[in-house]
Amino acid sequence: MKDLIEKLAKEAQEEISQAGSLTQLEELRVKYLGRKGSFTTLMTGLKDIPNEEKPAAGQALNHAKKSIEHELETKQQHLEKEELTKQLSDDSFDVTRPGTHVTTGHIHPLSQVQKEVEEIFGQMGFAIMDGPEIESEHYNFEALNVPKDHPARDMQDTFFVSGKHHENHGRMVLRTQTSPVQIRSMEKYGAPLRAIMPGRVFRYEATDASHDSTFYQVEGLLIDKDVSLANLKGVMTEFLTRLFKRETKVRFRPGYFPFVEPGIELDMWCLLCSGQGCRVCKNTGWMEFMGAGMVHRNVLKAGGIDPDEYKGWAFGFGLTRLVMMKYGIDDIRHLMSGDLRFLKQF
Repeated sequence: MKDLIEKLAKEAQEEISQAGSLTQLEELRVKYLGRKGSFTTLMTGLKDIPNEEKPAAGQALNHAKKSIEHELETKQQHLEKEELTKQLSDDSFDVTRPGTHVTTGHIHPLSQVQKEVEEIFGQMGFAIMDGPEIESEHYNFEALNVPKDHPARDMQDTFFVSGKHHENHGRMVLRTQTSPVQIRSMEKYGAPLRAIMPGRVFRYEATDASHDSTFYQVEGLLIDKDVSLANLKGVMTEFLTRLFKRETKVRFRPGYFPFVEPGIELDMWCLLCSGQGCRVCKNTGWMEFMGAGMVHRNVLKAGGIDPDEYKGWAFGFGLTRLVMMKYGIDDIRHLMSGDLRFLKQF
């Protein structure tokens, strides 16, 4: 038995030393040490030899198995190293080749200008308010002095949400302006109040170079005990001067909006011709910029503020139009197109 073990061990060592791949080495491991391997068979056969020979045979068999296991492990490490070296030598890699260019995101020009607007008004003490884009008729119309039978309601081409009604505030609509946030802010914070309300609004309009059904707007509100349109003119002159980084003038014209009284239209100096007159400003030297006025008593009441104690002014302008003016964009559809060739310019 002992001679057979030594012979088998010598045979296994010779085959292991001649193995040329990890696959061959695995086959040898199964051949000699597997569940049906040669050494496993000899281990099973120990029960059939005389008792006096069993200790020596068992010891020889264990020693042989450990020796074979060590040979297999050593050979495996050697073959793995050879295969890795061969793989590295076969693979060509040009260390001078440029790496893969990873592109980063780009902030949309609307977002860039909105952030700048918020920073300027924030420096002047205005809070930034936000509200829901799906509003009730109460906040979008009635609380803004536009009752159901008011003729001014015909001015609003509105997207109504089918089948949606508020229990107390009527049908639900996609807000036509950010003015509902003014009412919500007055209800929540009371007076005095100084805030702007930027956000997305919706109008049922045909899309062309200067109109879209979805656009962005900024509204502002200042309520206190001693305010006038003179304050508004000063704030807007300062705002536009900071935004365009050059001196900018504004002027008032009479205008009508149901939620303010008196109402005004605010024009800004044409920056393209410096007030000299050009095709863009129709040779007037001025560009229509926004509507504004003193907050109507009914609107103050709707916001829970006593109009006999407080008064204020409000304004609203198109952020989308402001972006177009700032960057000289001639078609509003570019801003919502998602065309990276256009957006990457800003």
